[in-house]
Amino acid sequence: MTHRFDPSSLREYDIRGIVGKTLGTADAHAIGRGFSSVVRRAGGTRVAVGRDGRLSSVELEQALVAGLTQSGVDVVRIGLGPTPMLYYAEATLEVDGGIQITGSHNPAEYNGFKMVLQHRPFFGEDIQLLGRMAAEADWEEGAGTATDYFIEDDYVNRLIVGYAGGAYRIGWDAGNGAAGPVIEKLVKLLPGEHHLLYTDVDGNFPNHHPDPTEEANLADLKALVADKQLDFGLAFDGDGDRIGAVDGTGRVVWGDQLLAILAEPVLRELPGATIIADVKASQALYDRIAELGGTPLMWKTGHSLIKTKMRETDSPLAGEMSGHIFFAHEYYGFDDAPYAAVRLIRAIHMSGKSMTELRGAMPAMVNTPELRFQVDETRKFAVIDEVLARLEASGATVDRTDGARVNTADGWWLLRASNTQDVLVARAEAKDATGLAALLAQIDAQLALSGLERGVQAGH
Repeated sequence: MTHRFDPSSLREYDIRGIVGKTLGTADAHAIGRGFSSVVRRAGGTRVAVGRDGRLSSVELEQALVAGLTQSGVDVVRIGLGPTPMLYYAEATLEVDGGIQITGSHNPAEYNGFKMVLQHRPFFGEDIQLLGRMAAEADWEEGAGTATDYFIEDDYVNRLIVGYAGGAYRIGWDAGNGAAGPVIEKLVKLLPGEHHLLYTDVDGNFPNHHPDPTEEANLADLKALVADKQLDFGLAFDGDGDRIGAVDGTGRVVWGDQLLAILAEPVLRELPGATIIADVKASQALYDRIAELGGTPLMWKTGHSLIKTKMRETDSPLAGEMSGHIFFAHEYYGFDDAPYAAVRLIRAIHMSGKSMTELRGAMPAMVNTPELRFQVDETRKFAVIDEVLARLEASGATVDRTDGARVNTADGWWLLRASNTQDVLVARAEAKDATGLAALLAQIDAQLALSGLERGVQAGH
């Protein structure tokens, strides 16, 4: 039986859609058949499968496992847990690939699949291949078996290997996402005093949306930190591969600022190492990495792209503005928010300062959040090309790593096309409000020349 996917579900880094509309059990089955066939053709025999706490994850898992075994691979089911727990299983068990069923930080009606093949991200062209294989039913036949393996305790124990951080008073908000049970076990192994919010897994997300990069979702954590006068607070997205944080006064510590704190002990141990951040990160981060004796590298946004670049450059640490933090130093190189939390506590301890002092010492920049706006899919990349051509003609200082990042006397601005939806993303950063207004005026002028305006904000 051939199968056709909704084209919107086959994305750059994963497969994702609205359950019952653009994604369902038939898709899960076809993904299983295709992925299993790819694994077998690469000489593999076993695949690990995990799932997040979404209401649809169990039925999608059943269909996925049926597809995987029907094309002849054996499946190791690790059950409910965060995406990094599946990555850990794939890195440490005798398997040839892994699939996590997860809707990440999307609203409750979404779900999807994140895949790893032979310790490398399975993305881009790989995902398109699954679509072509399904359209032709180009699948292997077989009869694999499925077994269950409880890996949660091994994973939690691995998170604290080598921990020598101090004892702090910390708030933790798991947002009713899949990392909750792992966080409950982790804090029992850490010194200090720990206050937990929303660690029960609930796919309805009754308390707040599980995306710690949206400041509104950190309100409960800020209140907890203020109420109990905690040292700092940590938050996780729906599938536990992205981290957010607030200091003791409730100020948000953004992804690039966390990376600046995490880089210091790593660079003390590995002087000159390459530390990677995405094009949305602050100039202050790149300056700080250089100041610490590291080699800063700006790279494209997207967890699969960053992981690949880390391998190429032998980078021990990388991060994205969105809160994905990747440690290859003493770890496996994948984005793991519970592990990043442990390393952050350790880095704060090694700095001899509090999180609040570290945050307070960072250069005061005024910047925009990610500004996202809808654009016709056919115009998405064309607009960026037009902008680049005009900037080049005007002699502007442009970095073309991922879209256009323009440096001016006021600061910098960015305009890039999202790889995952029909939106353009803009961001700007300056030393003061006047500078920021000047940068936003440049973005608006470029958009206007391409017949667009930075209008209504698109949802995630």
